[in-house]
Amino acid sequence: MDTNNILFFNEEVSYRVNDKRKIREWIRHIIYKWGNSPGNINIILCPDQYLLAINNTYLNHDSYTDILTFNQSEEQTIISGDIYISLDRIKANAKEYKVRISDELHRVIIHGILHLMGGKDSTDAERREMREAEDKCLSLRPPLT
Repeated sequence: MDTNNILFFNEEVSYRVNDKRKIREWIRHIIYKWGNSPGNINIILCPDQYLLAINNTYLNHDSYTDILTFNQSEEQTIISGDIYISLDRIKANAKEYKVRISDELHRVIIHGILHLMGGKDSTDAERREMREAEDKCLSLRPPLT
């Protein structure tokens, strides 16, 4: 099986992710830095309604969210999974936090990667820890357009 693929997909949205090669390298760097190896990772951009349907079907949650992460790892240290990201939430968050859409997208992508590596965000303490890890990862991001 071909491993170590980080792929980008659009489902019912039209959005071009810039610098995919650099983003892949950055994700791999983060995964290795955390003591793991990259496996197959799919990053799927979609609209709110698409992600809401997944949230309802698989998690029995009837709420909008910016990201859902499904861990597909068969080995603990090989990071594989599907990361669904609502482009609608990314755009709204970018506007609210006054950041570029691409910067918010990168934050949410790395948030998903951290989840795949075992990161949690159920409690206030876990959310603080996750935010710190996101900031650390973002500081390691190469210059992107």
